[in-house]
Amino acid sequence: MLIKNIVQRIDVTEPFLPPLEEYVEYLAGIWERNWLTNQGPLVKEFERKLQDYHGLSTSVHCVANGALGLQIALKALGVKGEVITTPFSYVATTSCP
Repeated sequence: MLIKNIVQRIDVTEPFLPPLEEYVEYLAGIWERNWLTNQGPLVKEFERKLQDYHGLSTSVHCVANGALGLQIALKALGVKGEVITTPFSYVATTSCP
């Protein structure tokens, strides 16, 4: 007797994807500008929209990852000495101070 293995996919999360046509428009603009990173127009627009959405008087800055964000925040706040972080985090969190 053969027992069939039935595998059912169970998604824990599902990504939000914009309509393909809208995404292709963004890609076309990126190709035309030949500018992928480092203060490009899409990043600047995103930062401005975040600032406006949250009603902030100070500017918003996007960074490449959470460790960089923590490093900038610690330096800006003048934090010195021991910094305690959550144990439920990525290893880079503890190495950023």
